[in-house]
Amino acid sequence: MKFEEFTSGEKKQQYQYKSFSPVTVNREWTWEDPVINTLLERASRSLAELDAFTLIVPDVDLFIQMHITKEANNSSRIEGTQTQIDEAVLDAEQISPEKRDDWGEVRNYVQAINEAIAELEQTPLSNRLLKHTHAILMQGVRGENKSPGEFRTSQNWIGGSGLTDAAFIPPHQSEVVDLMSDLEMFWHNENVNVPELIRIALSHYQFETIHPFLDGNGRIGRLLITLYLVNKGLLRKPSLYLSEFFERNRGSYYDALTRVRASSDIIHWVKFFLSAVIETANRSKKTFENILVLRQELDALMFTYGRRAENAQTIIRQLYRKPAITVNEAAKILGLTHTAANELLRKMVADSVLEEITGYQRNRVFMFTRYLRLFADHVNDDR
Repeated sequence: MKFEEFTSGEKKQQYQYKSFSPVTVNREWTWEDPVINTLLERASRSLAELDAFTLIVPDVDLFIQMHITKEANNSSRIEGTQTQIDEAVLDAEQISPEKRDDWGEVRNYVQAINEAIAELEQTPLSNRLLKHTHAILMQGVRGENKSPGEFRTSQNWIGGSGLTDAAFIPPHQSEVVDLMSDLEMFWHNENVNVPELIRIALSHYQFETIHPFLDGNGRIGRLLITLYLVNKGLLRKPSLYLSEFFERNRGSYYDALTRVRASSDIIHWVKFFLSAVIETANRSKKTFENILVLRQELDALMFTYGRRAENAQTIIRQLYRKPAITVNEAAKILGLTHTAANELLRKMVADSVLEEITGYQRNRVFMFTRYLRLFADHVNDDR
């Protein structure tokens, strides 16, 4: 199928509405537009450089956890949650009751990502894995009654209050299993010569168009991108997440997907997707560079802590994974008394390593703000 000759699908009359039935994707894909070749080369190079960075950063898995938390937060915000990244790293009891539903969705996403990545070490990417990941995403939150872990058996829609005024109606439920089977075959079809980044660009569009679940399709579809790149060996660590780019360019993101369905403009979508990979990979590299600079600075500072240096280093390592800590947590990690742990954290506050964020005398929470800022959306923004 040549991009320039692509027809996205057709609307099919159902009872009182028309659903959109997309063409299958498990086929050869070609194009004539030279801009795609240029973007593909740049995206592949940026991705390879990011992957190389994860090999040279010591203890990189500590920092991958914050990338995962950031992705969970950004992807959930696209769907309407209001949790901020500094709240996403806190525990449930530290979140105000009115914010816990949104917080729960973000934490479910973190768990879903971690379990899915672990599963990829044993089995290849599959619809079964996506279903399991979806079940984790939906547990105990809004949408938990919408068939978690199962493809839908009823019609859904996007936008509007129902089928009569929907902005888009995905394919009829009777088509979902066959379309998702075709998509899964496309991921692993070695008989078609399609670059991996083009495959996942097409796969993300196809997944969001099928909308196979009753809820959570946006988050699973964006996670699919990272799972695919890890599964195919383009990334050895799950270090690239496009949700920040999609959130900052939300209107363009939805418009690009809509243009494929409405006018078969697959070229525009592929260019948008490859541009997202290029910018996101470059920003992620910059984040790792900034982490290395911060780490060198803190390592030098810890040498001044004398007998407390080892304990301070232990706390810092813990904070790289989860940049918020209480005195009780520090005491447990270090095997110290509450008083000794409190004195160490106060020293780290005095040295501007930590920031106490509650203002309380008891149940205080100390945030590794300097580190957290490296993952904030505005950081490294060179637009």
